[in-house]
Parts: sequence; C-alpha cells; structure tokens
Amino acid sequence: MKQSSRMKKIEIKDLTTKELIEKIQDEKLMLTKMKLNHHINPLDNPMKIRHTRRNIARLLTELRARQLKEKIKR
Repeated sequence: MKQSSRMKKIEIKDLTTKELIEKIQDEKLMLTKMKLNHHINPLDNPMKIRHTRRNIARLLTELRARQLKEKIKR
C-alpha cells in the first residue's frame, strides 16, 4: 500500500481539476483500507490515518475553491 505523505498547498494547486478529483478518490480508498487494516491488525503508525484524512480535507478545500471561482466567473 502506498504511503500517504502530507501534500503541500503548492502541490495541490498545481494539480488539474481532473487530477484533483482522482487524487481525492485515491486518498478516500486508501483511508478506507487503512481503517479496515487498523481494526484487524493495528498499524505501525496510526497517525497515517490522521494525515490521510487531512490530505483529503485539503484536496476537497481546493476543489471547492475552484468550484466557487468558476461560479463567480459566470
């Protein structure tokens, strides 16, 4: 399983909207797997769950900001 690392704002802003949506889906899937694995066999570092959850929040925040910016332009 791929390890989740903290994404920086610059890295997130450089993603296209399509890449952003794909990344959100990947991170959510990874979070679900990590939670399930953690219940069965505790993870070495349970903080990975928190970092993944916060990455998802960062990605969703950027996506929402883009949606609002798009709405204002219309």
